[in-house]
Amino acid sequence: MELRQLEYFIAVCEEMHFSRASEKLCTTQSNLSQQIKLLESELGVPLFDRMGKRIAMTEAGKVLLEQSRHVFSHLAYARDAIAEMKNVQGGTLTIGVLPGDADLLFEALLVEFHRTYPQLSLSVIESTKVLEQVISGTIDIGVTTTPPPAERMTVLPLFHEEFALAIRADHPLAKEKAIPFAGLQHLKMVMFPPDHQVRQVISRYCLQEGFRLQPHIETTTLSSLLTLVEQGIGACVLPRLLLENLNRKEIAIISLLDPTPCQDICIVHRSDRYMGFAARTFIDTLTAYIQTAIAHTKKHSKSVT
Repeated sequence: MELRQLEYFIAVCEEMHFSRASEKLCTTQSNLSQQIKLLESELGVPLFDRMGKRIAMTEAGKVLLEQSRHVFSHLAYARDAIAEMKNVQGGTLTIGVLPGDADLLFEALLVEFHRTYPQLSLSVIESTKVLEQVISGTIDIGVTTTPPPAERMTVLPLFHEEFALAIRADHPLAKEKAIPFAGLQHLKMVMFPPDHQVRQVISRYCLQEGFRLQPHIETTTLSSLLTLVEQGIGACVLPRLLLENLNRKEIAIISLLDPTPCQDICIVHRSDRYMGFAARTFIDTLTAYIQTAIAHTKKHSKSVT
């Protein structure tokens, strides 16, 4: 059994068509068919049921496909590990984050990370489909809400994120430490658009409580929302950790109770792909950065009370 034969076999499984598979592999259809027949002969079982021009995988074919993908995954892992030995401190990394999270997680972090590891190349992409892109391999690491368990996926808890009300410091409610979540329906609100991840979280809680928010202004940028709050145009619901670390004097932060909107944020990456120096270092740096931010927030809260 040769790796080339397994490569040909995987291509046929993916295309379910010998002609298209041969085009994909840049080989002749006759050569492709011959290699598959040799593979079937060696294994002693058919890998495909041939029904005229149509084909379907046999049970043996399904088993071989699963194991073949493991083989090539291990080879890619070894190739990446060996390649990194040539340049231990180098590497490239693509990170996927939910829309808006870059404002909290990456502005100060990226500057410090680059100064410490100037030889590493980073690319940060905002996406609403972080998990899917990690699975497909288009991004290396994702920072997203905690997903359900999935095969070939490693999930590293990062932090528990609570949301709070941001309101102009001279608003009558600014003197309150907390208000009921249902009180939002009586406020003039400015918010992200409906398709924004943060807006979806808040809308989900509103729906559970039996009301919908009708914001006076919607904008996709965090800076615009903060300016609108500072100008007294409206209040906004944002991650508490973000608001605490921004420390805008013109904005008061009020807790939301019964319920307190929240979500769990984690780091996700493929468990079957080699975790290079760039990825390992970034995960460690991000984790330490978030822990420091949380500790700073707790210290600030205690000093205020």
